[in-house]
Amino acid sequence: MKNFFQAIGIISLLCFSFIYTEKTVMVVKEFDDIMVQIKETNDTYRVPATDAVIDGNTIIPGISGSEINVDKSYSKMKRYGKYNEKLLEYTTTPPTVSLSSNMNKYVIQGNKEKKMVSLLFLVEANDSVSALLKVLSDKNMKATFFVDGSWVEKNNDVLIEMINQGHEIGNLGYNYSYTSSSFAWLDTKIKKVSKQNEGYCYSETDNVETLSICFANHNYTIRPTIITMDTPSITIKENLQAGSLIALHVRDGLETELPVILHFIESKGFTISILSKHLQE
Repeated sequence: MKNFFQAIGIISLLCFSFIYTEKTVMVVKEFDDIMVQIKETNDTYRVPATDAVIDGNTIIPGISGSEINVDKSYSKMKRYGKYNEKLLEYTTTPPTVSLSSNMNKYVIQGNKEKKMVSLLFLVEANDSVSALLKVLSDKNMKATFFVDGSWVEKNNDVLIEMINQGHEIGNLGYNYSYTSSSFAWLDTKIKKVSKQNEGYCYSETDNVETLSICFANHNYTIRPTIITMDTPSITIKENLQAGSLIALHVRDGLETELPVILHFIESKGFTISILSKHLQE
């Protein structure tokens, strides 16, 4: 019994010593000149996150912020031997209200602060996109192609070519409808072949059924900012703004207008990007 109590006493003493030593190290660390300087500059380098904007059943994504990772920055500088701003480490701070938590809303625009736009090519059953892919490749531009289910069934090789060129694939359903029993097949195929983390549906009007089905299948529903038809160049010039999601119905002759459209967008200081990058918070 005596040995038992002695063992308990030794263990208790070791635990106390460990806790005491740990707290001592923490106190010393807090008053270290390097730590003090890091904490003094923390507010200077903090960038607050911007929440997504929700208005009824629509949403515009926010932007993540950042702040100094105090412990990582301290560890690096301690090894270096002194404070050095170039060794600061940062932590991303996500928005409180985020796009990913509100997939049951229509995404109507990207965040204007990013100064991006996205081109959404709508590929229907009998469309050919080879000429468009050539223009985009020559200009080193990436876009999002919303493809019809009937088109996918006949153009698997072209679908793979799009993906290999770095373009993103959206789901146009079957003739703009997502109620077909084949929607699940199309949704699975697009995600599996493209290996995208995000899925996208498309709607030009309010459609509760579309929104519900796409949300249930973990897809964002995109409602474009600009819809172009017969005169895409003119429509874009008249309506372009930061964050625009530009829908382009694939048709004969679009490939000749596309270089003009790309040049105009870039001349306004906007970056053309795929949806996943544009909407990333």
